[in-house]
Amino acid sequence: MKEIDARGLACPAPVLQTRTEIETNNLTEVSVVVDNPAAEQNVVRFLRSRGFDAKTERREDVFRIIGVRGSEASAHTSTDRKNERTKIMVVCASDRMGFGDDILGQKLMINFLRTLKEMGDELWRLVFVNNGVKLTIDGSEVLDDLKAYEADGIKILVCGTCLDFFKLLDRKQIGETTNMLDIVTAMQLADKVINL
Repeated sequence: MKEIDARGLACPAPVLQTRTEIETNNLTEVSVVVDNPAAEQNVVRFLRSRGFDAKTERREDVFRIIGVRGSEASAHTSTDRKNERTKIMVVCASDRMGFGDDILGQKLMINFLRTLKEMGDELWRLVFVNNGVKLTIDGSEVLDDLKAYEADGIKILVCGTCLDFFKLLDRKQIGETTNMLDIVTAMQLADKVINL
């Protein structure tokens, strides 16, 4: 089993290092060691997206992720784009909209997120980065709205590096903890990206 030591690396470096090793060496078994919860969550999700069964062993501040490729085909398959709906991705980099008055900006962002359902089935991804991750934690005024979106099948991605920076990882209530590799990949797949 190939062991990858990704301790001390900020996201998305542990995921990138894991991807390179898997693709270069056509690995079916891998052990990845990281030293923070965001990297652990990101590596587990990445391995699962590549058809691996992944589990984590934790000892103090070290996480060892064991990945064994399952019999299922990789989750990344080509599809016929003609039969797909338009995919709109919305990136929220702040918990407020625009500049000027902060209270007004927060109200505008809340109203915007509550109105997004008007996009219908074209709304595909909601991504929260930087100060925007504060919209996904306990006490957020839009938490119920985000849960409703997720229940409707809209994938919500929340930047793990940002959650770590603001010390909010344990307070996140909605969405998948993610990294820049996932965000950039989603941008490539989206038909349209709206940045706030």
